[in-house]
Amino acid sequence: MISYEPLWATMKEKEITKYQLTYYWGISSNTLRRMGHGEPISSNTLNELCLILDCRVADILLFTATEEEITAINERKEEIINFHRKKRKK
Repeated sequence: MISYEPLWATMKEKEITKYQLTYYWGISSNTLRRMGHGEPISSNTLNELCLILDCRVADILLFTATEEEITAINERKEEIINFHRKKRKK
């Protein structure tokens, strides 16, 4: 799961507001809304924010896998392994 909590701390540290990002830098208010709700944004937007805030991606977002995500990815890995095992037996 992606969290944008680091962004809000970085903005505070750099003394840049959402208003400034929108009106001076052209970051859409919808993008900021999406980030406020933990929704995905484009890598282009990440790039722009890193340039504007003079920071790293880690200063904007944090990735932490949820138990559901870990379970789902492990099930998918198992499916892939089984697929390749069956393919080799032929």
